[in-house]
Parts: sequence; C-alpha cells; structure tokens
Amino acid sequence: MTPDSKIFVGLRSTRKRPTPQSEPTGPRCQWDGCEKNGTHRAPVGRDAEGLYLFFCLEHVKEYNRGYNFATYLSDKDIARYQREAAAGDRPTWGTSASQGSETPLPGNVRSGSAKALNARKTAAQRQTRNTELQTRKLKVLEAKAFETLGLSPDATPEAIKSRYKERLKMHHPDANQGDRASEDELRASIEAHKILKLNGFC
Repeated sequence: MTPDSKIFVGLRSTRKRPTPQSEPTGPRCQWDGCEKNGTHRAPVGRDAEGLYLFFCLEHVKEYNRGYNFATYLSDKDIARYQREAAAGDRPTWGTSASQGSETPLPGNVRSGSAKALNARKTAAQRQTRNTELQTRKLKVLEAKAFETLGLSPDATPEAIKSRYKERLKMHHPDANQGDRASEDELRASIEAHKILKLNGFC
C-alpha cells in the first residue's frame, strides 16, 4: 500500500497543539512612565466607589503602600483608633508595682501575664470571701466542723489545711494498728474538712 492509495488514511494526532502564551492583554499601567499591562486594580479613593486605577504588579504594591484608607479622619482620630485596635477595644489594667495594685503578686508569677492577672483576681476574691465568712454567723454544720478539727472560726485557710493534714496522719489506720475508734475520728475529720471546703473556708 502506498501513501497515495485511495484506502490509505494518514495517522493524525488528536491532541491539540499548545498555543503560545501571550502577555495578558488589558489596559496599560497608569503609573507615570510604565509601559507594562495594568492587570491589577486599586481603589481611586473616597467618594469614588466603583472606580479603579490599573497598575502592573510592581506599581500596585507601591500605590497600596502609600494609600490612605481613612482620608476623612484626622491624625488624632487615627491614632486613637490604632490604640484601641491594639488593645482589642477594651479597657486594660496596669500590672506594674508603681501603680499600686491592691494584692501583691506571688514571686513566681511574671507581672503582665494572664496568669498574674488571674492570681491577683483570685487572691482578691478569696480575701473578700474570707471577710464575708468571718462577719456572718456560722451554720450548725460549719461550727461543728471547726470544733471537730479543734480550730476557732476565724482560722485561716492555711491553718485549716495544716490541721486537716495533721489529723489525717494522726488517725490513719496504719498509724493506729487498725483501731476502729481512730477510723471514726478519721472519717469525722474528712467530713469536717469537706464541709469547710464546700462553704469556702479553705
């Protein structure tokens, strides 16, 4: 069979040949002296919504860097807005020692951290709670709990914890050869501490 035969069908590729990529067409860059295509748009400014300038990539970056998005605001208003935006638009509290905070921070907590603020807050709450508890009349179970632990009602949380640990060690079955009377004392101490803890004494 020859190529000029009537029944010969030439083999042709069905794949399309890639067309050469040309530069993107569009308006020219509106930057003075630039001959590139303006493929990126930038806002004209206030009172010109929907109108854009067209620049090449290099010049649109330059234009945006110097663009003032708040032309209607004074420098004072812009500075105030930036301050509020930096603080999350909420009031902040000082944490330095010179500002005279009410509750001193523990030595291991850095000033200014969230941990410091929480420590100060919980210490202040604890102090308020303690004064409230000392001024009100004790409930029957609370008075009995203090009596069980052998403490006065104005005992500090540290004194309550210390006495509780002391009584646990004293009445633990291992320390008393499994004596049942000592077990009852242990249970009573645990219950007393639980009542005081639930009512905010420690």
